[in-house]
Amino acid sequence: MSAEQRRARLLELVRGKGFATLPELVAQLEVSESTVRRDLDYLEASGTAKRTHGGVFYTGPSPRLDHFELRQSQQWEKKRQIAQAASQLIADGETVLLDGGSTTYELARLLVHRPLQVVTNSLPVANLFTASDTIDLVLIGGYLHGRTGVLVGPYANQMLEQLNVQRAVLSVAGANQEGFYNSNLLLVETEQQMMKSADTVMILADSTKFGHRSLARLCGLAEADTVVSDSRLDARWREHLAGVGAELVIAEETE
Repeated sequence: MSAEQRRARLLELVRGKGFATLPELVAQLEVSESTVRRDLDYLEASGTAKRTHGGVFYTGPSPRLDHFELRQSQQWEKKRQIAQAASQLIADGETVLLDGGSTTYELARLLVHRPLQVVTNSLPVANLFTASDTIDLVLIGGYLHGRTGVLVGPYANQMLEQLNVQRAVLSVAGANQEGFYNSNLLLVETEQQMMKSADTVMILADSTKFGHRSLARLCGLAEADTVVSDSRLDARWREHLAGVGAELVIAEETE
């Protein structure tokens, strides 16, 4: 079993129990206590577990959000690379607005221990930060879209109208020459208000999203200040984004 497989199994055990003791995890995984401790350090740094005296608590997304977790597993390596690149563009002390996309969730994992003010409409994203002592968290209210754990609709939009953030970070379901798209009409309306509330807008989109539309258009390509994608984005799209004035950041591949 590889380290990645072992950590995935460890996370599954902790999530299933909600709280697990160290001896329980050692027995289940049939590895040494020191190995489990190292893996728990890794999970805690990612925001999915919180160690305490006597064991470990699960602090990741709600196990009931199955649709969210399915999306999270798709193109995971690209999303992780994009999240890493995006995290390096965010300075300590910033006020950052994160939507409920699966790539922004990967970014949120990397921001858990950073000194930031975070605004989000996502229950899974907010849950990551509840155990952090460095994050000032604001959760947007509204209508809960049950499959994804995202809060949208008129109440969310009204709250966003009263806020100002330095940076909005949004995931998208598609992009073509006409702009960026997402698959939920209420979500797109809320994300459009997020853009109005932000000084700058960062779009996270892996290369598979380009050349495709989704149900509702979010904005034009030129309305994104920064676009972060992966190294497989072809030259045509790189040139097109440069032509509309968007800053393009290409995430480095990791071994």
